Amino acid sequence: MEFLVHIEQDIAPDMDPDRLATVKAAERVRGQELIDQGWLRRIWRVPGRRAVIALYDVDGPDELHEILSSMPLYPWMDIEVTPLSAHALDPMHS
Repeated sequence: MEFLVHIEQDIAPDMDPDRLATVKAAERVRGQELIDQGWLRRIWRVPGRRAVIALYDVDGPDELHEILSSMPLYPWMDIEVTPLSAHALDPMHS
């Protein structure tokens, strides 16, 4: 099942820079793991914001929740999830 996930980061400006660097490095490692496992299919940055839009392909909402909550930056994320369904005109699903 495919989900479009919009993630805004809400990191406190006074967060310790060393801690932030550590968490961001761990986030990059976890993101690569999700790509390698085939769950994270696409990811885009939102210019001018601490935000991404990502396409996940997982078994369902429970698995997606487990994946998102495993992200090191999860405590500082505002997440909006949109379940997707194939459209008859989508060339990728014809």
